[in-house]
Amino acid sequence: MKNTRKMMAFLIGITLLTISPAYADHDRAVTTEQMPRQAQEFIARYFPGEKIAYAKKESDFFEVIYEVMFTNGSKVEFRRNGAWKEVDCRYSSLPAGIVSMPIETKVQELYPGAAVIKIERDKQEVEVKLNNGMELTFDRSHNLIGIDD
Repeated sequence: MKNTRKMMAFLIGITLLTISPAYADHDRAVTTEQMPRQAQEFIARYFPGEKIAYAKKESDFFEVIYEVMFTNGSKVEFRRNGAWKEVDCRYSSLPAGIVSMPIETKVQELYPGAAVIKIERDKQEVEVKLNNGMELTFDRSHNLIGIDD
C-alpha cells in the first residue's frame, strides 16, 4: 500500500512536470485594441504613425506582458495594466517624454550629447542604455546607483 502511494505520487509529479511547461509560456497575437487602454495611449502618444509589425500577449503563470514591435525596429513591452516595462528604439533615441527629466538631466550631465536608446524599469530600478554603449541604473527616486560599459 505504501509503495502504491509513493508510485502514484511519483507519477503525478512526473505528469505535472511534463504538462506544466506547455501551459507556462502562452503567446498569442493581439491587436492594439485588445491591449489595455494605457498601452494604447502610450503607442498613440509616442509612436504616432509608426507601423506595427506585430503585437502579442505573452502569458505565463505569474505575469502577462504585451509586446509591440514596430517596422522601424523599435519595441515596447507593457505590463498587464498597460504600464510600459521596456522601450527599445535600437537605432534611434527614445521619443521625447519617455525618459523622466531627472534621468535625462543626469545622462546629459555625465555624457553630453548622448541619447537614450533603451529604457527598462521594474519595481526597484530603471535602467537606461545610451547610444555610446553605456548603461546607467537608477533607483525609483531617480538617483544614479550604477554605471556599466
